[in-house]
Amino acid sequence: TPSDAKKIEGKGKRAVYIGVENGYPINHNLANIDTFYNLGARYITLCHTSNNDICDSSTDPDGPEHNGLSAFGEKVVDRMNKKGMIIDVSHISDQAFYDVIEQSKAPIVASHSNARALCDNPRNLSDDMLKKLEKNGGVIQICFLTDYVKEMPPNPERDSAFSALRKKYDGFDDLTEEERAKARKEWHELSKKYPKKLASVEDMVDHIDYVVQKIGIEHVGIGTDFDGGARLKNCRDVSQMPNVTKELVERGYTEKEIKKIWGGNFLRVFREVKDIGERL
Repeated sequence: TPSDAKKIEGKGKRAVYIGVENGYPINHNLANIDTFYNLGARYITLCHTSNNDICDSSTDPDGPEHNGLSAFGEKVVDRMNKKGMIIDVSHISDQAFYDVIEQSKAPIVASHSNARALCDNPRNLSDDMLKKLEKNGGVIQICFLTDYVKEMPPNPERDSAFSALRKKYDGFDDLTEEERAKARKEWHELSKKYPKKLASVEDMVDHIDYVVQKIGIEHVGIGTDFDGGARLKNCRDVSQMPNVTKELVERGYTEKEIKKIWGGNFLRVFREVKDIGERL
């Protein structure tokens, strides 16, 4: 529960909330939402990099399939509201975002998305989407993945090398464990040979500033996406998190405001979603 975080922290431990990043395994069976909840999951990202039967993705190469949220997706949103599960709109298409906002009776989160005005990526939220998120009472958690933080200068050698590797392993689909291990090793070797140009903590905090100015301090958080390959040149893992707090302090954020950014706003949404679920 939301209150467990404080209790666990008080014991000198870390509280980790479980999420399901992609609603695909719901598999047309709404009872699976209850199953995931009973196993400990407290939010579901409705889709990932491709469309599924719930909604369209912001990055599916084939374009939209449902023109937003499907009829089944509406039932998923309703069931999650009643269960007290947080709906995560990162990765979903713009129209799907608007459909979820209209359908949901509870605040939502974008667990790892940024401001499109600063980095024009379909994964990020436009100013209008931010305004709708504010009205909904939700939170956008700023991501550390350079592609969503700042447009960097092109690196043709790196791009060509990775393109060749994808072609060599047929898009990394249907690989044996042995082939996958080999592909992973070659991927890491290329990453060392052609290091990616990374955005900085300062670039990332620009997104926090932007969201605060647009919709207020109550609606912004941090969702690093470290497990998805995200890193900044001066924040590559959790050991360097203090660099983010330092930058926030230097920009004039108060301790109270920083606590809201570092999880307070997310927990507020979590509490509201849980309370609404108990009333539905």
